[in-house]
This record gives sequence, structure tokens and C-alpha cells, in this order.
Amino acid sequence: MQPVPVYLFLTFLKIGATSWGGFMSLISMIQKKVVEKDRILDNARVLEGISLASVLPGPMAVNVVSFVGYQLGGWKGAFISVTAVILPSFVLMLVLSHFYFQYGDVPAMSHFFAGILPAVAAIIINVAISMGRKNISDVSQILISFASCVVVFVSKSYFTTLAVLLVSAWAGYFIYFKRKPSTAPMEPARWKPKISYPALLVLLLAILLVAWPQSNPLASLHRTILLTFSGMSLTQFGGGYVIIPAMQKIIVDGHRWLSDRAFADAIAMGQVTPGPIFISATFIGYKLAGFWGALNATIAIFTPTAILTVIAARFFNRINQSALVIAVFKGLRPAIIGMIVSAGISILWGDGITWFSAAVFAAALGATIYFKTDPALVVPAAGILGLLIL
Repeated sequence: MQPVPVYLFLTFLKIGATSWGGFMSLISMIQKKVVEKDRILDNARVLEGISLASVLPGPMAVNVVSFVGYQLGGWKGAFISVTAVILPSFVLMLVLSHFYFQYGDVPAMSHFFAGILPAVAAIIINVAISMGRKNISDVSQILISFASCVVVFVSKSYFTTLAVLLVSAWAGYFIYFKRKPSTAPMEPARWKPKISYPALLVLLLAILLVAWPQSNPLASLHRTILLTFSGMSLTQFGGGYVIIPAMQKIIVDGHRWLSDRAFADAIAMGQVTPGPIFISATFIGYKLAGFWGALNATIAIFTPTAILTVIAARFFNRINQSALVIAVFKGLRPAIIGMIVSAGISILWGDGITWFSAAVFAAALGATIYFKTDPALVVPAAGILGLLIL
């Protein structure tokens, strides 16, 4: 077994380089690698991370990565995991941004994605099946999962998703919580703060940037980039696609950093690259201030909520053995599994089902279920198939 920091870096670097298809695709690959293949974390803990990420602001995928990294390696593990998972899409977005501003166009990738998307849908469905076998055990949980899938598929609103989680948590409490008389008073847990050097470094750099003299135009621009993207990170709930209209209002209508066309291209490139769609911030930062602007925007949009997730996880770890919490998660887990199924169906359904997408979906589902093929091989192979056949 590799040392934990090395394992986390290599694992999430690979996941970040191959997780096309958004939040659920990335979660699927985490589940396949960390839970099923390496068996160093269980399904229940991953679902707890998804639950936590669902109610926190910012990019849900990176929040889950931060949670998993923290569970396996503490603050250092969270920092390494988030850095590694973002790095491939950051580098690719830098390259695409350079060519975009050099030549004024985005490479055509429609055939590649016509192959990738049904394969991603198959991987997501496979993960939902695997999680369901281990976390759904009675009729009540089956009904919760089915209702969650239908409601989330029909309504794309974040508030609907939040309502499903709240109702499922209440159902878990109502159905599964059994009060036990306490035999002895519990001593209150005392939290001993520990220094997180990566988080402290980020905080000091942010303070330095904000405090830099106003007379320096470049520092002023970087300060604006930092405050704008960190503000968006901390105020946008519901994952990647929810941030698009808010980002457009701020970037296009407010600061006028991009035209409507350039903004649409930034979002398109966020979908072309693996990893979270929030990586579009890299394109905007590059347009404003080159490499350092891209780095500033990327750190600003991912770091605040990654730190917030770790803080929440530290608190969550202290209460997750409570009978009340266990009951609540018996309602939440099937609801999240239903949401995962809904995400897979939505991706498959998105551009209409064709003979090609149905064939790729069936082949990818068979490969992952029966032959245990690594999704990191299935997804690119499906994309190449799209280029060759379509």
C-alpha cells in the first residue's frame, strides 16, 4: 500500500483526468476506486459525504473529494485530494483558453461527447445499483429511493432537491429512530483545534492580496477576481449548473469581463474538460490576467467551500454514531441513491436516445457490472468510439 498522501494524489489525479459527465460521474469513480476496488472507505461514509456536500454551497464534486480526503488523511489529505482532482481540468482549460484567445474558436467535440455521455450514464447507474444493494434493505427505503428519483428527474430545481433531502431525513427519523433511556450522563465533547498549514497558507495569501495597496492596478484586479469567485463559491447552492445564471449576471452584466458569446464558450469548455463545470472560472481568470489570473480564479472558487466541508466533516464525525443520526441517514441514503439514478437517466435522456447511445450505454453497463472494467478505461473508449463511428 502506498503512503496515504501519495495514494490520494495519484487516485484523485486519475479521477480528475477521466471524470467527464459532471458531479455524479466523479462520485461514481470515487466509489469504484476507493470503496469497491481498494476498500479503504465504505459506501455509507461516501453517502454521508454526498449528503453533506448537497447542503453546502459551492461545487458539490469538489466538496465530496474534500470530505473523502479528510476522512483518509486529515487536513493534508483534503488539500492533496482537492488539488489533484482539479489539476487535470485546470491544465486542459489553460490550454483551451490559450488556443481560444489565439484563434478565436472552440474545438469541435460533439462526436466525442456523443460517445462519452451514455457511458457516463451507465457508470452512474451501475454505482447506484451497487450502493442500493448495500444500503436499501426494506420496503420503506425502496419507496423513498423511487420517489426521490422521480421527483428529482421531473424537477431540476435545487430547492426541490433540498426538500427531498429534508423529507427523507424526516422519514428516516420517523420510521427508524427508537429512543433509548440514557444510563449515565454524557460528558460534553471538547474540540481541540489543530493547525491546518495548507488552509493557513491560503488564508494568509488571501489577506495579503486583499490588503495590497489600492494604487497597484494588477493587485486591484487580482483582489476583485479573488473576492468575486470566492463570493460565488460561498453563495451558490446546488452544484455546477446552478451557478451558470448567477455567474453570467456577475461576469457578463456586472463586471463586463466577457461577452455573452465568450461566456457561453467558457461554459462549453467547462463541459469539454473532465471534472467540475466550475472550472470555467479558469477561462475567465486567464482572459483577465493570464496564468496568474486563472490560478487566482480557480483557487478562489474551489478553496472556500472545500475548507467549509472539512470543518463540517470534523463536526459530523463527532455525531455520526448517534442513534438519531443513524436513523436520519437510513432515510437519506436511499434518497441519494434515487438522485444518483435520476442523474444517470438525465444524462442518457439529455440529447435524446439513439441507437448509438443505447448501444454504448448497454455495452458500458455490461462492462462495469459483469467484467468490473475500470470506468477510467470505459469513458475514454466510448468517446473514441463516438469519433470513429459518428
